This record gives sequence, C-alpha cells and structure tokens, in this order.
Amino acid sequence: MNITVSPSELRGQIDAPSSKSLTQRAIAAGLLAGGTTLIINPSLCNDSMAAMTMARALGASVTMKDDRITMEAFRKPADRVFLNCGESGLALRMFSPLASVLSGDVTLTGEGSLLRRPVKMIGEALSQLGVTVETSDGLLPVRLKGKLKGGRALIDGSSGSQLLTGLLMALPLTDTDSRIDVANLTSRPYISLTLDLLADFGIRIENEGFMTFTIPGRQSYRAHEYRVEGDWSGAAFLLVGGATGGRVSVGNLNPESRQADMAVLSVLEEAGAVIAAEPGRITSSVSQLRGFTFDATDAPDLFPPLAALAAYCEGVSTIRGVGRLRHKESDRAEAIAGVLEAMRIEVRIRGDEMIITGGKVQGAVVSSHNDHRIAMMAAVMAAGAAAPVTITGAEAVAKSYPGFFDDLARIGGKTG
Repeated sequence: MNITVSPSELRGQIDAPSSKSLTQRAIAAGLLAGGTTLIINPSLCNDSMAAMTMARALGASVTMKDDRITMEAFRKPADRVFLNCGESGLALRMFSPLASVLSGDVTLTGEGSLLRRPVKMIGEALSQLGVTVETSDGLLPVRLKGKLKGGRALIDGSSGSQLLTGLLMALPLTDTDSRIDVANLTSRPYISLTLDLLADFGIRIENEGFMTFTIPGRQSYRAHEYRVEGDWSGAAFLLVGGATGGRVSVGNLNPESRQADMAVLSVLEEAGAVIAAEPGRITSSVSQLRGFTFDATDAPDLFPPLAALAAYCEGVSTIRGVGRLRHKESDRAEAIAGVLEAMRIEVRIRGDEMIITGGKVQGAVVSSHNDHRIAMMAAVMAAGAAAPVTITGAEAVAKSYPGFFDDLARIGGKTG
C-alpha cells in the first residue's frame, strides 16, 4: 500500500496508542497465571496478535472484546508445539524460555524479516538450563527439546534485553532457584519494565545492578486485572510532529513510565521544542530547533523519530547506538539514511554514530523497507516537507501502530 503525505500543519489532541511491549508481556504473564487475567486497554497490533496466537498454542484460552483481552490459562499444551512469532522479535525471544518451561518439544518460526534475524543467543542461553536447541544455520526455525530447568546461566545482553525478559518470566516456575549473570546489557529500561510487571503479577526477583538476577523457583503468577499504559514509542512520532510542524498534544501517557522511549522528552527539550506537561498528557509545539546529541543505545526505537527531528534542526545532530539497528525489521540504520537522503537531508554514519545535518526537507518517493518505524518517520518528516512524500509499503505500521495514519489525519496530516 502506498500513502502520500502532503505538507500540512500538525495541530490538535490525540491519545497515544497502547504499549505493544507491555501488552505482549501481559499476555505472557496471563499464560503463566492460574485463573482469569483481564488485560485492559491492550494494543491490538500485529505483534500483539502474534503473542495471543502463541499463548493459545501453549494452552490458554484468549478472547478479545472491546478494550480488553480475557485469558484463562489451562497450561496443558500438546506434547509437541509449533509457534509462529509473526515478525515479532520480542515474541520470539520472550516465548522461547516460556514455551520451554511448559513443553519439552517446541518449534518456533516466523515471517518476513524475522526469518533473517539471528537466533544464536537463544541457544547459548537455553542450553545452559537443560534445553537442547537446534536452528537453521543460526536462523529460524528453532527447535527446543527438553524442559527448562532452574540453575545458573551467563548470558550476553549486548544485543538487547528481550531474551532476558523471557528468562525472568519463565524461571520462577521451575523447581529450583536460579541465578542469571548478564554481561553488556543494553536496553536496561525494558528490564525495569519487565520487573515491574512481574511484581504486579506476584513474582519476586532480586536485581543486583542489572548484572545478576536471583530468581526463586516454585513461584506462582497471580491472575488479576492489568491495565496497559500508553506507548511512548508511538507517542514519540506524534510529539516530533508537533515540534517540527505545529502543536500536538498527546494523552494516555504515564509520566512515571519505565519505558525507555520516554527519553524523547529530554531530547525535544534539548533541541528547543516547547514542551508542556499536565497529568497524563504532553504537548509539543514548534519552535526554533537546534542540533542535539543523544545516546540511543538503551532506546534504539527512538532512532527513527529523532532522525526526523534532526532533519528540521539547525546545525548538526548526533545519535549514538547505530549498532543496535542492524537486525531490526530492516537494516534500520541504512533505511533511515536512505529516507533522509531521498528527502535531501545530509547524513553520514561514522562508527556507532549517525550524524545528521538539518536542512530543507524535500518531497520524494521513499520505501518503508517493510519497517513500521521507517514508515512513521517518513510520514512525520513529510508534514513539513516542501512537496508531497509518497511512502511505499506504508501498511508496515500495522506491526505496532495500526491506527497511525488515521491519527495523523486527526491532527491535520494530509494523507491520500
């Protein structure tokens, strides 16, 4: 699907979408709990749908109605389980340990770009905890044989926190206590998010400086009602749109959120945007923008909206953490650079840094690279461009924010 976004002033109020990251974690917790879990205000994006499908395959009853997901966890999966993760990297890495604690023979596969993303780290971790892991030359499908056991493991966290999230969620159900030592952990805020959710479901874990996690075994998840907060990742694009082209007020945001992408506020302020905060709502207004520096190693999903912001800043902006972008839905570093160059914005990659010189954004035809965040980045940039921008593969936004283009239109974006 191609969508053309014409130059337009973005102005109005909109609510942020619900967090897909927390929705997926809540679905996993509901799978592991006894009784009925109600997930209120969930994200119903493609990644969340994949997580629900996987939970059903692992023995849960999952129904959707209005703004809630109801889960009854029977936890009696078949002797051999097949799971399709869609294109969700979180679902793949989180559900691998979860599935192994529930079934002794699990095959996980996926679709699209996920089939090209490495899964070596899954084998390195689970093999230390009693699971035999077979991959297809380090890619999907991956087969897990043997149930997950408690114990001690050392994992490398340099590629992200998603697998650690799965281990922290699964190991409390094993018969013995566990200790996970983590080297080079990135995306620490996401582990804080996981630990908060686990505590909400009654799970105890001791965290020593994000380097050692002590996990008592034989614990039980507490089924209850869980409300999903708004997504700062999706909100970041809307707030950048306000800062570069008008005045946008975004609601459904938790000002005390653990989400890493809440850091967009500090970057907007550094760049000179006018930011106003009130309970549950942030307003971002256009101003004279200047170059900024930000380390996105722990918040790699901020790269696309901050690249869009940098295009409208006077001077040079530097965003660190390029290494975290190579194995996303696209090679996100190259995809971001390609969109910027197509719109005549100077960009270069130097080691782990992306250096962007602001300028006059021009109209263009750009590809989403089948990457939801690249499609949203291009659309936000297009609102202030000198001429219309056509985005090919714009349907990619359904991965995390299906209503993005509708919301963009509600705040004045001209789409067609």
